[in-house]
Formats: sequence, structure tokens, C-alpha cells
Amino acid sequence: MIPPAAAPAFLGQAGWGDAAIVPLAGDASFRRYFRVIDGGRRAVLMDAPPPHEDPRPFIAIAEHLLEDGFAAPRILARDLELGLVLIEDFGDLRVKEHVDDQPEAELAVYGRAIDLLADLHRLPAAPVPPYDRAVYQREVGLLTEWYCPAIGLSVDQDAYAAAWDAVLPVVEQSASPTVTVLRDYHAENIMLIDRATSHGLGLLDFQDALAGHPAYDLVSLLQDARRDVPPQVEAAMLARYKAIAAPPDDFDAAYAVLGAQRNAKIIGIFTRLWQRDGKPRYLSFLPRMWGLLERDLAHPALAPVAQWFAANIPADQRHDALAEFAPA
Repeated sequence: MIPPAAAPAFLGQAGWGDAAIVPLAGDASFRRYFRVIDGGRRAVLMDAPPPHEDPRPFIAIAEHLLEDGFAAPRILARDLELGLVLIEDFGDLRVKEHVDDQPEAELAVYGRAIDLLADLHRLPAAPVPPYDRAVYQREVGLLTEWYCPAIGLSVDQDAYAAAWDAVLPVVEQSASPTVTVLRDYHAENIMLIDRATSHGLGLLDFQDALAGHPAYDLVSLLQDARRDVPPQVEAAMLARYKAIAAPPDDFDAAYAVLGAQRNAKIIGIFTRLWQRDGKPRYLSFLPRMWGLLERDLAHPALAPVAQWFAANIPADQRHDALAEFAPA
């Protein structure tokens, strides 16, 4: 991974002119990340190239989270026209690798992640757009737009939208408060850091934050697309959150609806990442996503959506339907 051509000049202006630039990671978007090393100093260079990416939402949410006492990366330098942002380096200890290597730590680490969400949900939502019906419908539409054609199915898209219209009021009319929804709050986007605040957890990949239902980020964390969270851990963490936040009685139904909504969306996104963006590795996650979606659809609140899936996508066209295209 080659750094952007403008990186040396940008770093020079930021006071990091002698730093080495080392590839760090990419993600499911067009963003790329590099570690910048200058003696004992380290930072991360985000390359968010326009017009595909806009770093301004990341910067705005990072600054909002920092003001509220959470550990988002500090912004060290920025050039919005180039899409280059120099941010604080949280190191290499991600929650995913830590709990995979040390399963005995899973409950404690996930407990801290739940406590952080409970703290976030006590505060007013950030000044971001609402997670509303139009967004929910656009996202679930990714499944019929990308997955269904990929497996050669022609489905009733109008009935699909109508089924979601029938269940989304469970979320929209909930008595739960409107909170900041980070939207990608999961083990690969949470860092373990040596800091007393923010429960020792550093936050990443929150640039798409919206204002919505508090159950969404719990789904993101506990129905993780990229790692298996044991059902007993999910149940324990939901109980922990409820003990702290005392959500209304409709919370479980909203959790199931948002779980189904998110998992349907991700099936579509991962299919698109393969077909459009040439990233077939995401297909290996589809069996997990179908398992999670089917479990959510079993909740009575999802009956109309479950009926649509039963009528339109047969069981043998779900979990492993695209397995032949996934890398070995």
C-alpha cells in the first residue's frame, strides 16, 4: 500500500517531516490508514480521498466525543481538500484480537464496552442527522439490490419495503431516548488503551454516526459481523445494559428489529464489496450474517419481514449460496 503522493508535504507542514510512513490498514470504504513514526512519536495518517470520502464528519464526531469525555482520536492536523487527516495513534491492541487470544477476558472487556454505551446514552445526541425511516429502508434495500441478483433471484421488492414499513414503528415509536448511534461499534473498531477515562477503550470508525435508538449499537457490538459473540455473552451484556440503563419494555423488540435491519443491510453491503469493489473476502462472513438475521426474524415483532423472506429467499439460497466465490 503506497502512501498518497501529497503525504510527505502534508506531514512536513504538520511538523512530522522526518517521519516514516508505514502501511497500517484499509477498510470496507475507500479510506486507507498509515502509521507515522518519528523517533518516539507515533500518529496515524488517514487518507480519505475526495470525492469518494469526506473526512469532515469523522473530525466533527471525534471532537464531539472528546468533549463528552470519550476517547476518540485527537485531530493533530488536517487538509480537507486532500482528504488527509493526522490523528492520535491508539496502538495495536484491538478488542477483537485481544478477546480471541484471551477468551477468559471476553466478559470483562465486553462489559466495559457496554458501560461505555450506557454512558453515551445518558447524554444528548450529537448534532447529526436522524436515523429515520428513509435511512432504514435505503439500507435494507441493499439486500434486494445486490444479494438477490447475485444469486439469480427475482423478488418482490415492493412487498419487501412494505414488510419493513410494518415493523419499523417498533423502533420509531419506542419510549427509548434518541442517542448518538456510532453505527460501527464492534470489536474491530474498539481499541484497548491505557487511559482511565472512556473505560480504557478508544473509539474508531464513527464518521457515519446518526441520532437514533440506543439498541442499534448494542446490536453492532453483540451481533458482530466479523466474529462470533457467544450467545451467553450476548445475553449477559444485554442484561448488564438493562441493569444500568433501565430501558422500556419495548427494548427487546426494538433490538430484534434493528438486528434484522442491520444484518440485512450488511448482507447487501458485503455482496456489493465483492461484486463492485473486488473484495471477495467479505463473502466469508455471509453465513454468520444469515444466521444472525434468521435468529432476529424469529422474534414476533418481525413476523411480516420473516414471512417475506420465507416466500422470496429459500433456505438453500442463503448461508452458503455464494461460498464458491469466497477465497479459500
